[in-house]
Amino acid sequence: MKTSAQQPIIEGLRNWYRNAIRNSKYRWIVVFGSLLYLVSPFDISPDVFPLIGWLDDGIIATLLVTEVSQLLFEQVNASKKKANKETSQSADTTADAATATEQVVDVQAVSVS
Repeated sequence: MKTSAQQPIIEGLRNWYRNAIRNSKYRWIVVFGSLLYLVSPFDISPDVFPLIGWLDDGIIATLLVTEVSQLLFEQVNASKKKANKETSQSADTTADAATATEQVVDVQAVSVS
């Protein structure tokens, strides 16, 4: 259970991590730093203490996977939107070109029963 004093610290850490990884200038530094922290024997709480030692690694791993997967998801959506926009623009251009070159023939049809 979180106390009111812990919540701002955790939210602040998450917001800092999210902003740092979303900044393209620092993205790879944060990713490699996180991976280095996970494999490093030097932690905030050493891994020799069961559960407590793994808690900080779990938090860093969770933040890393969450933010990287969200970035990839956003990039895929952005590329899909861009492709759809280009497709619709090229279809509009093709339709405009087709109507400009086509001749219109007016046909009066009568249905036969």
